[in-house]
Amino acid sequence: MLDRLFQAGMTGARLNLSHVGLDRCMERLERDFWPAARAAGRENAHLILDLQGPELRVGDLPQPVELAAGEPVRLGPWAIPVPDFVLTHARPGQEISLDDSALLLETELVTPEGVCCRVKRGGVLERRKSIALPGVPLTTPTLTPADLDNLDLAASAGATHILQPFVRGRADVDTLRAQLHLRGLDRVKIMAKIENQTGLDHLEEILASADEICIARGDLGNGMPLWLLPETQKRLAARCRAVGKSFCLVTQLLWSMEQRPVPTRAEVLDIYNGVLDGASSLMLTGETAAGLYPAEAMEYLTKTAQRALLQREM
Repeated sequence: MLDRLFQAGMTGARLNLSHVGLDRCMERLERDFWPAARAAGRENAHLILDLQGPELRVGDLPQPVELAAGEPVRLGPWAIPVPDFVLTHARPGQEISLDDSALLLETELVTPEGVCCRVKRGGVLERRKSIALPGVPLTTPTLTPADLDNLDLAASAGATHILQPFVRGRADVDTLRAQLHLRGLDRVKIMAKIENQTGLDHLEEILASADEICIARGDLGNGMPLWLLPETQKRLAARCRAVGKSFCLVTQLLWSMEQRPVPTRAEVLDIYNGVLDGASSLMLTGETAAGLYPAEAMEYLTKTAQRALLQREM
């Protein structure tokens, strides 16, 4: 499959280290990823390490949980495990989004035993999916102990970029850069994810400190009505162009292809317009990590992007 992805035009891969430690990826990288890259003539392929950072995620679940609309659900010990931040910051009436807003809860009661909620938008919740409290600023540390362990292995893994989640300002970028410097990783580029209002509010200092910007539409869309997301993306793209900063576009570019062999017209138009707006890279996530048609998705992505590039260069 890696051979097919590279042949379809893939130029690199992202490892989501919110789900697994880099130590558990090393054998697969050496055995599968780098040989496939060399076989495709991409010796300079990118390997992007996506850290956990201050992002919030549901804990491990023994099996997926069906959340039915209108039903009660409890978050906390002996229920659905969530970070302490959720337990201490949730208030009655607070919405809680799960899995990039695919599921939505509303807090009804906060007790020492956990947070009691009502399901507003149901579905199946799987382990380690994102969780967010829209409108509540994150105060968790820039880097977790697991992030530091993963950075220790970044050089031997061949990492070229670090994807830094939930960047809140220059201080977050400077913290990561200092840790890279301590490990002799000054050549590794920092891709700062803009995915909440705090990042938007401090965009100028992030633009000045990061090597690249990542417009991460999943969590970014959690913090605002979705009809405001397109203009936010457009403003971010325009500002990146104005200062000459490369940016990556990510999240649900070909979401339907997790289950279908052909994308929607809206999805290919989204990719095309993103390239016309100046995106220097495009990233698939679930489409290639868990979808049924990863190689086909990569082919649609690259062919659509190439057509847009032709238009952009005219």
